[in-house]
Amino acid sequence: MKTNIAIELPEDVARVLREKWGDLPRHMVETLAIEGYRTQALPAAQVRRMLGFQTRVKVDAFLKQHGVYRNYTEEDLDRDIETLRQLRQQ
Repeated sequence: MKTNIAIELPEDVARVLREKWGDLPRHMVETLAIEGYRTQALPAAQVRRMLGFQTRVKVDAFLKQHGVYRNYTEEDLDRDIETLRQLRQQ
C-alpha cells in the first residue's frame, strides 16, 4: 500500500523549481528519503523501497552523492532485520 501526498505551489514557483530540479515529484520523494535517513527516522531498507532501488549499494551511492553519512548502529541493524521480516511476510 502506498500513500499519496499532494502539495500546492504557485505556478511560477513550480516552474522555477522544475527548471532547476526537473521532475518535482521525484525530487520531493528523494528529499524526504534523505531527510528521513539523516534524522534516523528511516532505515536504509525503507529508503531503498521509497526510491525503488534494487540494492543497498545503490542506496549507499545515492546517500553518498547527497552528502548523507551516518554510522550504522546496532539499532540500525535491528530495524533493517525487522523490515526484512515484514517484507518476507508480504
